[in-house]
Amino acid sequence: MKTGFIGLGAMGMHMARNLHRGGLLTTCWNRSRAKADALAAETGCSVAADPAAMARATEAIVICVSADADVLGVIDALLPGAHPGLIVVDSSTVSAATARAAAAKLAPSGAVFLDCPVSGGVEGAREATLVFMCGGTPESFERVQPVLAKMGRAFTLMGPTGFGQSTKATNQILCAGAIQAASEAMAFAKAEGLPLEKVIEALGKGAGSSWYFVNRAPFMARGSYPPGFRVRLHDKDLGICQDMAAARGVHLPVIEMTRVHYARLIESGHGDEDISTIFRLKDALFSRGGGS
Repeated sequence: MKTGFIGLGAMGMHMARNLHRGGLLTTCWNRSRAKADALAAETGCSVAADPAAMARATEAIVICVSADADVLGVIDALLPGAHPGLIVVDSSTVSAATARAAAAKLAPSGAVFLDCPVSGGVEGAREATLVFMCGGTPESFERVQPVLAKMGRAFTLMGPTGFGQSTKATNQILCAGAIQAASEAMAFAKAEGLPLEKVIEALGKGAGSSWYFVNRAPFMARGSYPPGFRVRLHDKDLGICQDMAAARGVHLPVIEMTRVHYARLIESGHGDEDISTIFRLKDALFSRGGGS
């Protein structure tokens, strides 16, 4: 399946490389041309003149961009080249309503849209171990599985268009709770004078462990937070979750507390660090002897 890739950020660049290794990547496009040129030089794929040109030359397009407006902008840009049989796979994290709007825009052309957001972080993108949560028709999902298999280890059709994004919103709430718990536990362990590396080794095998504890507690122990899942992006995702819950008349405390913490981190210049930087705030509680 001739596949194009749009959006060569921290996740997308690795995902595109894995498509190349799987023999599927034929063309790429990025809003900043330099990244597309670099990938083309590395892999031998072509750089599309624009998304419409990519659509004309491919059977599948994978999108990985940052925000709802970006997804809809890409869809509008590729529409002139959309054709029957084209499958557009969006791995961005956006609202379920945006996924349905994108599918509606594509429908008259005969192209189909699948919302396929991912979990697994930069590591998963690099190692092709991402988990895809998909929304769309069973026929389209079946057709695109060879593409997904080059980038991830698992992919599940959750239901019709938008269900992938609703599942990802659920995942982001879990991530918020997990990073809150991991950072508070590590701050407590530090205050107790425990050897943090041994804490991670021992508790990482226990019932209270999580992916975030095993993979991000070491960042906390070192006091170094390289971009993995940036605070700004998770805050954006939790805003989507918050809006979806509010539409049902519900307030979710874990989301609201985490967004308050993220606002403090962004204001203090830590918005582009990994979300494990929330440890800074938890550690400070012990340093000043309490508070919030």
